[in-house]
Amino acid sequence: MADTARPAQSAAAKAPDSTRRSERSRRAILDAVLALVGEVGYNKLTIEAIAARAGVGKQTIYRWWPSKAAVLLDASLALAGDAETEGEWAGFPDTGDLAADLKYVLRATVDEFNNEKYDAPARALTAAGATDPELGRKFTEQLLEPQLALYEQRLRSAQQAGQVAEDADLRIALEMLLGPLTHRWLHRTAPLSHAYTDLLVDQVLRGIGPR
Repeated sequence: MADTARPAQSAAAKAPDSTRRSERSRRAILDAVLALVGEVGYNKLTIEAIAARAGVGKQTIYRWWPSKAAVLLDASLALAGDAETEGEWAGFPDTGDLAADLKYVLRATVDEFNNEKYDAPARALTAAGATDPELGRKFTEQLLEPQLALYEQRLRSAQQAGQVAEDADLRIALEMLLGPLTHRWLHRTAPLSHAYTDLLVDQVLRGIGPR
């Protein structure tokens, strides 16, 4: 009885794991779109090129995503998750020193904007979202708003601690912090540096500090 059971057990052990294979293919596709968008830009990015780089068929991509924009969005979400896992983005600190915490996070943001690994996909996704309302909505809901919520939560904590004026509009304060940084990055009006973000934090906190 034991001998007759062995072949079945052996066959089961050697059976391909379709879930693992699918995850490998999915990750290869996400890595491919991130690499290609940095090399050729979003406009020249094609599903055919993504499939060739990932070593899969086009139908494999279309089984999971309806368009190259959808692939890029998922790849950007995965990249953000990888950054957090690898410690490149460790979440929003709350040390009790609002200025130090904001400077820490904005410096990390500048480092990402100055890193082609993050810069190219972010630019492509921003540009695509500007002309594709559905993609723009998903980009805002899935990637942008969760990050903005962390800033707003930290500002609210500081407000409750008396470090921010009671009547300060936290969303406006957040836009005052991130708007100039995003404008400078998007339009390349000037280099991004830690000194710039430190000055930005100091100026904004001066405006929303307790009366």
